Amino acid sequence: MILLRSLLFAIVLAIVTPPYAIFGFLTFPLPPRVRHRIITSWAPLVMWFVWHLLGIRYKVLGRENIPAGPAVILSKHQSAWETMALQVIFPPLCFVLKRELLKVPFFGWGLAQIPGIAIDRKAGKDALAQVVEQGRARLAEGFWVVVFPEGTRVAPGTTRRYKPGGAWLAQKAGVPVVPVAHNAGEFWRRNAFLKRPGEITVSVGPVIDPTGLEAAEVNARAEAWVEDEMRRLFPHHYRREPSPAVA
Repeated sequence: MILLRSLLFAIVLAIVTPPYAIFGFLTFPLPPRVRHRIITSWAPLVMWFVWHLLGIRYKVLGRENIPAGPAVILSKHQSAWETMALQVIFPPLCFVLKRELLKVPFFGWGLAQIPGIAIDRKAGKDALAQVVEQGRARLAEGFWVVVFPEGTRVAPGTTRRYKPGGAWLAQKAGVPVVPVAHNAGEFWRRNAFLKRPGEITVSVGPVIDPTGLEAAEVNARAEAWVEDEMRRLFPHHYRREPSPAVA
């Protein structure tokens, strides 16, 4: 059954995504907010199939922590699921992403028309400057910014060093940080064709106000909350040891 569901979902993606991407590419003359609204309507549509075909549901804890104005989201990254789900859970947002993704046929073409932050990861320190420059512009336009501070998808129960780019952007732009923990990787693993049914828990943490703080401190607070929340909600993935940030 899991194989059949996963196969049907892959077929649906192959059918739905190319027309959306082509249509999205043709929206380039429109204002950014309009382009964003049109192109990102793909996400709730696909999430419907994620629920009804794959049997993957989700619940959100801490909705009351979502602020009214734009913010920087520092989220755990375990799968492709959260790149769709965060668009449904939060106000209009954009992602910090690799510039190479914009070259992917169909998907990348449509993605290029969504106001976002495309960086050259080989640029070293210049990549951080790209995040701040483009991120401040997106925030000024009213978009939230999603940053996956670990830089790549990580398996459940593991963590990588939190890079400071998202915290640096929040500190420079004077907007709050919203930490997010979840267990999407339990059901939708990295590069896995088979997706298992179940309920994903997304936890939205208390806002971190960067006023008067160094970016490193903002980053450390976000890391501490996310990693401790992961251990609190999903202890079966962790040994009995404190998070790296607390240790």
